[in-house]
Amino acid sequence: MGLMTSSRYAYLGPEGTFTEAALRTLPEAATRELVPMISVPAALDAVRQGEAAAALVPIENSVEGGVLATVDELASGRPLMIYREVLLPITFSLLVRPGTTLDQVKTVTGHPVAQAQVRRWLVSHLPDAQWESAASNADGARLVQEGRYDAAFAGEFAAPKYGLEPLFSDIHDAPNATTRFVLVGRPARPAARTGADKTSVALWLRSDRPGALLELLQEYMACGVNLMRIESRPTGEGIGRYCFQVDCEGHITDRRVGEALMGLRRLCASVRFLGSYPRADGVRPTPEAGTTDADFLAAADWLNRCLDGRPAESEDGR
Repeated sequence: MGLMTSSRYAYLGPEGTFTEAALRTLPEAATRELVPMISVPAALDAVRQGEAAAALVPIENSVEGGVLATVDELASGRPLMIYREVLLPITFSLLVRPGTTLDQVKTVTGHPVAQAQVRRWLVSHLPDAQWESAASNADGARLVQEGRYDAAFAGEFAAPKYGLEPLFSDIHDAPNATTRFVLVGRPARPAARTGADKTSVALWLRSDRPGALLELLQEYMACGVNLMRIESRPTGEGIGRYCFQVDCEGHITDRRVGEALMGLRRLCASVRFLGSYPRADGVRPTPEAGTTDADFLAAADWLNRCLDGRPAESEDGR
């Protein structure tokens, strides 16, 4: 894999972010130089410019949905590919300078995605506190250390780094909140098929007309490919002009996935392949009858027999 040739991995910084925590779950992180970047675009540009072999960035949250900076960056600019994903359970701590009490907290900060995950807790415990967004949760902790704000929502592991202490821990409005991160590198051969894989693409419609999106979805349906995420994003070409990012079960080398992708390429104005990579949850899909690799190979063999003028009966002889 091309992304393994360098020793530098970029990530959404600064130090102490959930992104860093997710990156450190990867075995190879122990032998790489981990470089914090100020933003998702900066982390991905470091990969594009060859300053880092790969970057780990958040792409999806189970509460708030897609992380738009990542979604948009993957669809625009010089192409990049996903080689791996990480799922990280998310709970927050309210980090404060030592000695701060709850009644002294008038301003709080954190990443905008964090705000959606602690909104009800804030209403219950700090109804009058003013929220100010930060570039990341760890950056919010840094701003509290500098005295800019009274408290920050961040991972408890960030507290020692910034000389803070948790006033409250295990904060979350939604149980089992999880953020999905992707390890992104320059385009190369996809990660090897494992049997528990995911394939991602960005799609641009050829024209805006009734049924255009349905037509694309039917390519997946006809091939027996299950979708895991679909998200629309504006193309910037005008109101009502959108592209779509789609995650589906399976690997590009699976016949059903390859057939679906070829159909999409025929129908779409443009298709950007974003990678086939192992699923973090390890779940192996069960193909529907008629959509296994053997079924596609048998259908191709049947067609070749027809073209050769050989008997082409179905298995039951009809």
